[in-house]
Amino acid sequence: MHKAPDEEPEESLTVTPPKKWAAGVPAVVHALEYSLQETSARNTGVTLLTMNQVGGIDCPGCAWADPSPGHRHRNEYCENGAKHINDEATTRRVTADFFRRHSVSDLGRRSDMWLNQQGRLTEPVVKRPDSDHYEPISWGGALGLLAAELTSLDSPDEAVFYTSGRASNEAAFVLQLFSRAFGTNNLPDCSNMCHESSGFALHQTLGTGKGTVSLHDLHHADLIFLVGQNPATNHPRQLSALEQAKSNGARIVAVNPLPEAGLLRFKNPQKASGVIGHGVQIADRFLHIRPGGDLALFQGLNRLLLEAEDLRPGTVLDHEFIAEHTSGFEEFAEHTRAVEWEDVLAATGLTRTEIERVHEDVLRSERVIVCWAMGITQHRHGVPTIREIVNFLMLRGNLGRAGAGACPVRGHSNVQGDRTMGIWEQMPDSFLDALQGEFGFDPPRAHGLDSVNSIRAMREGRIKVFLALAGNFVRAAPDSTVTEEAMRTCRLTAHISTKLNRSHTVCGRTALILPTLGRTERDFQAGGEQFVTVEDSMSEVHASYGRLQPASKLLLSEVAILCRLARRTLDGRADVPWEEFEADYGAIRDRISRIVPGLHDFNRRVARPGGIRLPNPVNEGVFPTPLGKALFTRNDWEPPHLPEGHLLLQTLRSHDQWNTVPYTPDDRYRGIHGSRRVVLVNPQDVAALGLAEGRHVDLVSVWTDGAERRAEDFEVVPYPTTPGSAAAYYPETNVLVPLDSVAEFSNQPTSKGIVVRLEPTGTPAFAG
Repeated sequence: MHKAPDEEPEESLTVTPPKKWAAGVPAVVHALEYSLQETSARNTGVTLLTMNQVGGIDCPGCAWADPSPGHRHRNEYCENGAKHINDEATTRRVTADFFRRHSVSDLGRRSDMWLNQQGRLTEPVVKRPDSDHYEPISWGGALGLLAAELTSLDSPDEAVFYTSGRASNEAAFVLQLFSRAFGTNNLPDCSNMCHESSGFALHQTLGTGKGTVSLHDLHHADLIFLVGQNPATNHPRQLSALEQAKSNGARIVAVNPLPEAGLLRFKNPQKASGVIGHGVQIADRFLHIRPGGDLALFQGLNRLLLEAEDLRPGTVLDHEFIAEHTSGFEEFAEHTRAVEWEDVLAATGLTRTEIERVHEDVLRSERVIVCWAMGITQHRHGVPTIREIVNFLMLRGNLGRAGAGACPVRGHSNVQGDRTMGIWEQMPDSFLDALQGEFGFDPPRAHGLDSVNSIRAMREGRIKVFLALAGNFVRAAPDSTVTEEAMRTCRLTAHISTKLNRSHTVCGRTALILPTLGRTERDFQAGGEQFVTVEDSMSEVHASYGRLQPASKLLLSEVAILCRLARRTLDGRADVPWEEFEADYGAIRDRISRIVPGLHDFNRRVARPGGIRLPNPVNEGVFPTPLGKALFTRNDWEPPHLPEGHLLLQTLRSHDQWNTVPYTPDDRYRGIHGSRRVVLVNPQDVAALGLAEGRHVDLVSVWTDGAERRAEDFEVVPYPTTPGSAAAYYPETNVLVPLDSVAEFSNQPTSKGIVVRLEPTGTPAFAG
């Protein structure tokens, strides 16, 4: 096992043609190579052979659903899942000696990749005021310090409790319970940055914030839209589901500004056809759309459906569904008929012929599913776009029946479960009433702070304590410089973490790192060995059992840390059995079963192979909106103003990356090797801007506040993006996303719609 380098590796960019297919044998090789670099052959075998199996470790990566028991492959994981789980299972360790050798200032100059490569955290550490080093502290000292800061606040609303999708259901429930017993709804989470627009749009139109489909539905759809997503990198196991759908006769329409390999062809490494054959074509049609043009596309499709109904009355629209289950159709139809084709074509960059061919696919299909991800949600009009998708589905009754529906594809393993457990600053009174009835205290009713508003509050000095349960808040958030300055105003910042990340280097006056067990590790408490549960993108809740020995004897579980902190902070103010919860997570699930609809008899039902599928009211013909019906909506939009010489930038993830953490400087499918500081630009725009391949540029974003935000020293790579657009990797480009550039209604950062100019700074660095 080679030791992680103490110095940053030198970057040297090499560009090769983008891949035309995803997965295959190279995916297996890369997964094993990375895993064996991180941990032992034995640990690799344990993690991979138990991952996503009944009684095994749930993948800590994406939230894609597992096939039903009896239909899972022995190797039920993808390349990125294998890397992610063994990145956690690494044998490298961060000890007290490491923090003696590296000051906080030194760590702040390191890259995200270098910080992650140092290994697992092993003991709690503190950075005291006026010190530039973390130093060891006992668990009692660390939790005592945090509790003292919390109890000294003038108001509970001076604290923020952030959660990442890596947290289990049990930990998430305990955190929100502690926060509300403490007296605040300040519960921002990573969903604020990724799928907040999905939740808002679906709540407004259907009365529920979750998708309506299952894997079985996906397998048996006639037509599937993949909109604003890149399955091969962000949720690779979706490709297996799409392969199954194709074998059952489905057609697939991909809608994306970049020609991603996973949208073109898939070679399933678990099948001979994926090893020695050509694999399966995924997209039957590929709409090379302009960023943010998706709302106009679906308005164009909806206008065509209305006009087709005019020509053939009673044969195109599902009038029974519309009459019985919806409201607002006439106003929607009037608005849609007035949509101008000139505007649709300008916004999408497509031809009318391309859109009409998709319309023909729709007319031939009885069961239609629309899948989407952050390419939709991270635009100013993300919520109206998803509402228009719902309009599209409702016109032909593609909701609440088999093989059809809405499918927001979540990006992190339990981000949906966090919401189910109450991690939301705007939980409804029904949930808060249930908490009150179960635990005997009155939870606060005023809405709390989401992620963007938390940063604003910190910047204004209104937040004194920031506690994060997992995640890397500083690098996930927009406007990096503003976010870091805001974080440093806190009196205390504390992070419950498995590995180092950038957030640990951006400290309040006092800072704590509280190391925790990973999902891969066995968890022994006073009540015996424990398991945790998670919820996937399709509302299925299942158990996850750790299989490896903990990275350190000093680690505590997330649940144990939070329960001990609650006992010290609340001092009996709420009738919550924190000690019992720490000893036996089944006691937590018993309480959840009496609070969360659909999780009755939680402990018994989740122990069954396959776990629990939470009910979705839409699939029962129930729409819990104020009118009791699904709502058609009128959705207006304005294309972003692009001054001459500017491009519309979208931030994206490389293939060798999980959320904010790059594993290597490569992006194999896009042909980028050895560097992440690249900007992908359409060749026409490269020429029009007077640039050339390999030219070094600064990316400068333009915003209404007059301030310029700059990401320095990127190399220009000609790439088949849509004309007028560009792409670059986050978190390096999060600095360009203004804090106040947010989606309407959802307050989600607009990381897919940044107006930038490219300022040349140097000379070409490579010849291609």
